[in-house]
Amino acid sequence: MQLLHLFGALAATVPIAEASWAKNINYRSPSEHHPGLGVAVHKVVKRNNPATTYGASNLNFTHGVASGDPYPDSVILWTRLAPMYASDASNASVSGYVPLYNHNDNINVSTGPVCAQYKVAEDQNFTNVVTSGHAYTSSDVDYTVKVEATGLKAYTTYYYQFTVCGSTKASQIGRTKTTPNANDAVTSVGLAVYSCSNYPFGYFNAFGNPARKDSVDYVIHLGDYIYEYANGDYGYGQTIDRIPMPDRTIYTLYDYRTRLATYRNDPDLQLSHETFPWIPVWDDHEVADNTYRDASSELNNTEQSFVQDGGVSVDQRKMNAVRAYFEWMPIRQVEMDDNLRIWRSFSIGSLFDLIMLDTRQYDRSITDLYWNTHYVHQISSDAGRSMMGSRQENWFYNSLSSSASRGATWRIIGSQTVFSRINESVAYGNVDPLDYDAWDGYQSNRNRTLNHLYSNNIGNNIMISGDSHASWVSDLVWLEDHPYDNATGAGSIGVEFAGSAVSSPCPYGQNISLSSANNYSRWLTDANRELQWQDLYYRGYFELQVGHDQLNAQYFGMPTIVTRNPYEISLANFTVQAGANKLQRPVAGGIAESGSLKNGIVRQTNYTHNTDNNTYFVSQFNQEDL
Repeated sequence: MQLLHLFGALAATVPIAEASWAKNINYRSPSEHHPGLGVAVHKVVKRNNPATTYGASNLNFTHGVASGDPYPDSVILWTRLAPMYASDASNASVSGYVPLYNHNDNINVSTGPVCAQYKVAEDQNFTNVVTSGHAYTSSDVDYTVKVEATGLKAYTTYYYQFTVCGSTKASQIGRTKTTPNANDAVTSVGLAVYSCSNYPFGYFNAFGNPARKDSVDYVIHLGDYIYEYANGDYGYGQTIDRIPMPDRTIYTLYDYRTRLATYRNDPDLQLSHETFPWIPVWDDHEVADNTYRDASSELNNTEQSFVQDGGVSVDQRKMNAVRAYFEWMPIRQVEMDDNLRIWRSFSIGSLFDLIMLDTRQYDRSITDLYWNTHYVHQISSDAGRSMMGSRQENWFYNSLSSSASRGATWRIIGSQTVFSRINESVAYGNVDPLDYDAWDGYQSNRNRTLNHLYSNNIGNNIMISGDSHASWVSDLVWLEDHPYDNATGAGSIGVEFAGSAVSSPCPYGQNISLSSANNYSRWLTDANRELQWQDLYYRGYFELQVGHDQLNAQYFGMPTIVTRNPYEISLANFTVQAGANKLQRPVAGGIAESGSLKNGIVRQTNYTHNTDNNTYFVSQFNQEDL
C-alpha cells in the first residue's frame, strides 16, 4: 500500500521537530504493522511555504473535543484545529487514486502547520495539571489532532483542554475517565450504549441525555456512526431538513472526512464526546451498506460497479473510509498484522471484560446483498461461514476463557448485529424468514460461540448489539442443543441487550404508528421463544449499570427527534443476577411502556409536548395484558 499523497507545503518559520509531529497519532497508520497506510512525517516536515503560517486569529476548534479508548494509565484525546471549517480536499486520495469524476470541490493546496497544546488536570480550573504537551497537525490529516495522555491514575476523572500554541485561544473543556486496573475491586460502572445515527432522519438527542443526567462512566458505540448515502437515497423518507455533506454518495477520503465532520456538527454528539470517554467500533455504514470481507451491497468488484461508482474499487473505498474514521474518532492504533483490525478488549477492574468484536469489515463471509437472500439462506448453516474470520474467532474464544479464568464477574460482548435468532416471517414471508445479514446468516459461527460458553461453563455473559434500529431483549440460548424454558429462563447462558437507533428509521416503516409497531412487536415475541421484550417504535439508547451482584439495563426512548430536545421515556428496566445467566423474572418487573413484553403488561402511552412549560405529558393511557 503506497503512502497517502502529500500536497502543499509547510511553513519554514515554525520550529518543527519530528517528535512533535509524531505525537499526533493521526499521522501514523491505523495499524502499527502497516506503516504504509500512514503519512510520512519526514516528508511533511521537509515541505516549506512560509506564506501559509497561521496565526491564532485564523484558527478555530471547529468540532469540539473528544476522548476515548481509556486505559488505567492513559487515554486518547482528540480535537480539530483548522484554518477552515470545511474538510481540506488537497490530498483526498489514497494509494494514488484520483476520482474519475469531478466533484467541483474547493482544493486548498497551501497547507501550513498548526500547533496545538494540550493539558490534563484533576480539576476543571486546571490548578493541578498532571500532564501536558503539544503536537502539530496539517491538511494531511484534515487538521485533526489525536494524542495519548499518559501518566494518569487508574479509574480517575480528568479534565482536558487544547489551546493554540503561544496563544490563549482555547477549546472547550473536556472530561474523561481512565479505566480501573484489571484487578481493582470496582463496585459499579455505568455504560451508555448506542448505534445507528442517521443525520437526515433526526437530531441526535439520545447522545446528549446521559451527559445531562451524568448517569454513566463510559460510552459504547456499536457502529453506524455515519451513513454513506446521498441525501434522500436511504429509502425511508427523510423527516427533517438536515443534509449530510457532501450531498452525494461518498467514496473518496475527502468525502468520508466531510461526512464525519457533518455528523460532528450535531451539538448532542459533541456534548457526549466532550463529557465521556468513548469506546467505539464500526458497523457497515462507516464504509458502505452490508459490507463483508470482499465487497458490499453496492460495490462488488465487477466492471459494472467500478464504472458506475466513478472508478472506485472496493479496497480503495474501504481504505478511504478507514483512514477518515481513524482521523476523526478517539481510538488507538491496534497492534496486529491486519490493517483493518478494530476488535479489541478492555478489562474494567475485576468487574467485567468488555470484548468489542468486528462482525462486518474484518473477515466476514459473504452476506445478504438483497439480490442473493435466498442463496445466503441456503448456506447460512455452512460450517465454513464466519462473521469474523478464524483469527478473530480464536481471539474471541480465548478472550472469553481468559476473562473467566481471571475471575472477572461479567463478560460484556459488543456485537454490531443481533446475536439471537430473529424470526421475522410476519414481515418478510416464510421463504427466507431470518435476518441473514446478522448472526442468523452465520449459524455455525453462532453455534461455535455458544458451544464454547456452554462447554467451558462460562457464565455471566452479556451480549450488547446494534444495527437493527429496534430494541430486543433475549435470554442467550442454544435452542438446537440445550433445553430452554422461556417462562423461567432455565437453560440460558446469558442475556442479550440489543438497542434501537439514535435516529435511523424503524425497519417496519419510518412513519409507523405506535399501535402498529406494538402489533408487530407482539408477533415477534410470539414467534421467538427466547425473545422476552421487543420494541420497534422508539429511537433511543440503553444504559447498563454493572455491579458484582447484578447488572441492570434501562432502555430509553425519545418522544421525538424532529426537534432538538432533552426529553426521554423510560421504556423498560431489566435485571440480571450474577450467576443466574438469564433475565430476572418477572422480566422487566412485569411491565413496559411500549412494545411487547412476554408474560407481562405493556402500557401503550402517547406523549404530547406541552409548549407552555416545555415538558411532555401523558395524553392517552391504555393498559394491555399480553
